[in-house]
Amino acid sequence: MSWLALSLSLGFVGLAAIVARYQELGLDKELAIAVVRTILQLTIAGYVLSYVFASHQLIYTGLMLILMMAVAAQNAAQRGKGIPGVLRIVLIGIVISEALSLILLLLIGIPGTPQYLIPLSGMIIGNSMVASGVTLNRLSSEFKLRRGEVELALSLGANPKKASISVVKAAVKAGMIPTIDSMKTVGLVQLPGMMTGQILAGADPIQAVRYQILVMFMISGATAIASLIVVLQGYRTYFTTEAQLKI
Repeated sequence: MSWLALSLSLGFVGLAAIVARYQELGLDKELAIAVVRTILQLTIAGYVLSYVFASHQLIYTGLMLILMMAVAAQNAAQRGKGIPGVLRIVLIGIVISEALSLILLLLIGIPGTPQYLIPLSGMIIGNSMVASGVTLNRLSSEFKLRRGEVELALSLGANPKKASISVVKAAVKAGMIPTIDSMKTVGLVQLPGMMTGQILAGADPIQAVRYQILVMFMISGATAIASLIVVLQGYRTYFTTEAQLKI
């Protein structure tokens, strides 16, 4: 793609700006910042990845993955403001999700090179970040909504784990639903990024489909692991050491 074509693609952003201005959404500044950050961040990422791919040093790949997980955890943690140790909770969830997913990918034969590990990890970490954020948000909402139900269970002798089982299930479900819905419509409503990229690069569509199936299955497992780990750590923070609910 030429720089001219890339510049002309700003027309799509212009359409968004027109809608925002027409509806008086007050998003002009946010949209401008988003455009600048997109250009800068992706350009820097492109040069960094070019260097990492050319170096063939696993230590650089490891540093890239650590940075990606740290940024993802920081972003997802914002959904759980007020939860003690929320950054640690989210980071643990993302790290375990990433580690288990990568181990499984390597076992089924995916090459352990930066060209494979970094893009696939980006998908795992990104989706785990979204799932963790949604899960934390739903966890907070459910505890507020079901406060009477949880306190009643506690008063009848249930421990925090049993008293909050319905809250935990609702939060994990919320974290997994976006991925499940995406799997239901893939190929019918949308052609995902990896598949589209391979097709645009001239790859055989059937081969591209196989890789996309692998990615969708990988993401479903990663989001489930991240959501579950975040919830199992997070729900405990809503209880005192005396098993009293605190909102």
